[in-house]
Amino acid sequence: MAQHTNLSIYDAAAQLGQSLKTSGFMLVMAESCTGGMVAEAITSVAGSSAWFDRGFVSYSNAAKIDMLDVSSKTLEKFGAVSEQTAAEMAMGALKNSHAQVAGSITGIAGPSGGSVEKPVGTVCFALVGTHLPMFTCTQRFAGDRTAVRQQATAFILAALADRLNVPNGLT
Repeated sequence: MAQHTNLSIYDAAAQLGQSLKTSGFMLVMAESCTGGMVAEAITSVAGSSAWFDRGFVSYSNAAKIDMLDVSSKTLEKFGAVSEQTAAEMAMGALKNSHAQVAGSITGIAGPSGGSVEKPVGTVCFALVGTHLPMFTCTQRFAGDRTAVRQQATAFILAALADRLNVPNGLT
């Protein structure tokens, strides 16, 4: 998958908007470690209300459960930073919106909170749509808290645009 590292997050958001407009889909985002950074990039694009329905910032586990229907069992078994939690966040965002495409991010931006198994910079993503299969992945980003959050934001914007431009959707 192309990471579009030469694009700013605002350029990446504009490209995603073009992909969503072309497909006729609306997007919903569920964010944890990025704290709304993806929604901010998206809403900086004039006209984004035509393709961005809403965003959820679910930083605490309680918010993930309350707002996005993440199972407490999933959080206990896999942790907040897991592809399983990211998948449930995306599905919950889709269910609690008017969108047809959802993305989610959960991770450890640092400087603390990491472990040997999940070091600082570990970020899990999920993408799903009403007629598009679930896609999850985990990335490890380097740098300080700001750098990890910016890289995670750029990654999901590019991943969503890339997946929407694949002939068979999110595969």
